[in-house]
Amino acid sequence: MKIVVDANVPAAEACFETLGEVVRLPGREIDAAALRDADALVVRSITRVDRTMIEAARRAGSRLGFVGSCTIGTDHIDREALSEHGIAFASAPGCNAEAVVDYVLASLLTLAEREGWQLASRRVGIVGVGNVGGRLLGRLTAMGIDCLACDPPRVELQGVGRPATAGFVDLDTLVDACDVICLHTPLVRRGPHATYHLLDAQRISALAPDTVLLNAGRGDCVDGAALRQRLAGQADLTAVLDVWETEPAIDTALADLAAIATPHVAGYSLDGKLRGTHQVYHALCRHLGLSTRLTLEDLLPPPAVSRLALNAGLAPEEALRLCLRSVYDVRRDHDSLRRESRRQGMAQGFDACRAGYPLRREAATLVVELGAEAGHLAPLLRGAGLHVVD
Repeated sequence: MKIVVDANVPAAEACFETLGEVVRLPGREIDAAALRDADALVVRSITRVDRTMIEAARRAGSRLGFVGSCTIGTDHIDREALSEHGIAFASAPGCNAEAVVDYVLASLLTLAEREGWQLASRRVGIVGVGNVGGRLLGRLTAMGIDCLACDPPRVELQGVGRPATAGFVDLDTLVDACDVICLHTPLVRRGPHATYHLLDAQRISALAPDTVLLNAGRGDCVDGAALRQRLAGQADLTAVLDVWETEPAIDTALADLAAIATPHVAGYSLDGKLRGTHQVYHALCRHLGLSTRLTLEDLLPPPAVSRLALNAGLAPEEALRLCLRSVYDVRRDHDSLRRESRRQGMAQGFDACRAGYPLRREAATLVVELGAEAGHLAPLLRGAGLHVVD
């Protein structure tokens, strides 16, 4: 059995070599020719597995029977075409959701420090309340942050076995009422709940001055040209962008105008990546009728920073910022994209940042020990997802 795997999928050998030969290729180089003698394909989001690729591989005699994507999103996969050709599919829903929430909190706390405001003073609007948005809503609410949420498909399903959605609002109400807007929607191009250019020129123009717009969902959900025009013309918004139209050849001018610009790495924690690999490994074993041998704990190393002791003297958000940065500092990713895009050009620099991404763990791996006079920090730190002990 031959398994073609994106070169950026971690622990591929540990998971898949017991099942067959593992062949690693850069994600953007995986094409129909690479699948000619493959039985299984394991990718991340940069590889488009579309009808053209699948049918070309079939014409070349490919015996491909399984495709797995170690990601939450699946808009890079033509699932209908896979089904038509009898190819099984699996993704990894929720695998990196915690990492994306860490990214959002790290970004907002960094902006608050730069600009001199408190996160507690802001109302946060969350657009898309699935694996990521739901966790973000839970953490922010536990931290005492005022939040609104928008998710029309979830509201429609209320009362048929889904979580209650009381208090959800429509998008335009959320845009009008919130100081911070966080996008966590999948990319849906057609239908009643299409998200392509969900924030179009009209909605971007309607954003109030001093609004923070954060997109860690899909780049095509925002009209990048309209956002660039607003940022360049009025300079009264703050943009945090991790996802972009036309990746990796993204709009350099828009990246330069963003307060935080990162190369689609919000979910790039080691924990999230290994969860994704492990979930696809489980799915491939099920497809083959085999039992699994590896647990996620078998794959995860101990964190480099596992414990932090805090005493009196820090304001709550200052303490939270310190704790998060001991695990993940979003400024590093912003600086990396600026540096590598200057050195290599935007497209090559973007991919270089992702391919050479440094080790990153999640907030939940950090144990925070509070001294006798620092107990008041516990509610905020616990709400943010940290493991707090007195």
